[in-house]
Amino acid sequence: MPRPIRMPDPLRRVPWPLPQALTDLMVAVVVAVLTGADAAVNGPSHRQADWLTWLLYGVSVAVLLVRSRFPVAVTLVTGAACAGWALYGHIGELLNLPVMAALYALAVKGDRRRTLRTAVIAAPASGVVSAVAGIEVAQPQGAPLLEMLWPLVPLLLGEVVRARRELLAEYVDRAARAEAEREREARRKVQEERVRIARELHDVVAHTVSAMTVQAAVALEALDARPELARAAMRQVRASGKEAVRELRVTVGVLRQGQGGEREPAPGLEQLGELVERVRGTGLRVSLHVDAGGRALRQVVELAVYRIVQEALTNVIKHARARHTAVSVAAAGDVLVIEVSDDGPPATAGTVVEGYGLIGMRERAASAGGRLEAGPVAGGGWRVRAELPSAAV
Repeated sequence: MPRPIRMPDPLRRVPWPLPQALTDLMVAVVVAVLTGADAAVNGPSHRQADWLTWLLYGVSVAVLLVRSRFPVAVTLVTGAACAGWALYGHIGELLNLPVMAALYALAVKGDRRRTLRTAVIAAPASGVVSAVAGIEVAQPQGAPLLEMLWPLVPLLLGEVVRARRELLAEYVDRAARAEAEREREARRKVQEERVRIARELHDVVAHTVSAMTVQAAVALEALDARPELARAAMRQVRASGKEAVRELRVTVGVLRQGQGGEREPAPGLEQLGELVERVRGTGLRVSLHVDAGGRALRQVVELAVYRIVQEALTNVIKHARARHTAVSVAAAGDVLVIEVSDDGPPATAGTVVEGYGLIGMRERAASAGGRLEAGPVAGGGWRVRAELPSAAV
């Protein structure tokens, strides 16, 4: 059986392979360099950096180390520091980098609802701070409407990244479930095939060995007094052995699919006569009646009929101590009825049929879409009755 298909390794890896703490550290270092340079260099007409400037700078950079663990708190702290710079009179293009990094983490680590709520709050807040700073501070500030847009950029980028990661995780999970389902289906098919082969081998070997055992016993008893009868019994043993080899070859052929070569057809209604003749060689009187209504039956139905009759006759030989057995295969409307009944004593009839034999016959009937019943008959004997669909091919 071919091994199940494995998904490529890239789909099984985390989209961002670096540890989150290391990622936050790298982001904090890059933001610290860019923001510090912008805070330190100011024109003569602008407010110069002092202790408050560097205090806000230090707090903004430090909290970025935990932005993935506490994105909301870090966003509030960096946002307050950014607003403090603007209201204090610092003008810089990169002073809002800490809050942008925090907004990105908030979107990536959250969900769409939280991102929307943050955007609704952050955009107006940025516009208000810009407007107030333009009035209260002596330096010019950006236009309030334009200032409302920059918080949306990291939020949108974070939302896109988070959505992509969720989609990739869904693909990986779906692929894993599909692979598990394929493996379960493969195991189920293997198990079904094992049961089917075991059932075939049981039907062939049990029937043939039982018949050969009875025939060999007859030959031993008649060896001295009736040598011709002994020879006839041994010829029947040889014929039964050849037939068993032929059926085993057909059964084993199912394991060689795709290797070419012709295989003999599975036994069906036409082989019932040969089956009954072999059973008669054990000394059991068997009558056979076959009338399928002139329909061409499906192969699975014909095989089921043959194996059910074979197993039922095997049980008669082994357990029933019967003198006569009647086998009937007849069409009744859309159903093919199979009956095998014997006249054995009530105490022994069908004694061991409740083992694998009966299980196998029921599985045979079920595989063809039918059902099977077996049990003692009033007054003595045992009867096996099966009903299979007789729809034409």
